[in-house]
Amino acid sequence: MITVDGDYCPLCGTELDRRTVEGRTRRYCPTCDRVVWRNSKPVASVVVRDGDRVLLGRRDVDPHRGLWGVPGGNLEHDEHPATGAARELREETGVRVDPADLRLVRVDHVTTDRTSVVGVRFVVDRALTTGDPEARDETSAARFDTLAEFEADGGISPWNRDLLAAVVDGDADGDADAR
Repeated sequence: MITVDGDYCPLCGTELDRRTVEGRTRRYCPTCDRVVWRNSKPVASVVVRDGDRVLLGRRDVDPHRGLWGVPGGNLEHDEHPATGAARELREETGVRVDPADLRLVRVDHVTTDRTSVVGVRFVVDRALTTGDPEARDETSAARFDTLAEFEADGGISPWNRDLLAAVVDGDADGDADAR
């Protein structure tokens, strides 16, 4: 998802000014007398763990096209992060999980020149999932393997490396319910 700074108010079409609000320079509509906020986008993902193997999908879209990544993506505006993570897992790999079975691992923040996302990361054991992995939306392949095998077969998305290493090493077993 790309975050775009517009030049005009999305409500009335007036050209935006800049104003200091809460100590930061922000886009401001003088006609509506309101700040046009630029917020991070929420995303959720789930690592399915099977011993020392994890389920990853080879990304078929940017960013990181061709690299292996954790199934996940943008949350709908009315969607709980666990529900969104379970939906993304199903959409990208065909594997299903009950959102109540997901364990929260971490919340992180990634900012690039094009976007800013807040990631809600979950983990679940393979035994709590159903279905066999297959390429689906946004993936050209999906499978369980070791991190070393994924690195040898094209590499892992840099946004996922630390999380995956912690999950495989047992340092990220999930210490909070997803609910």
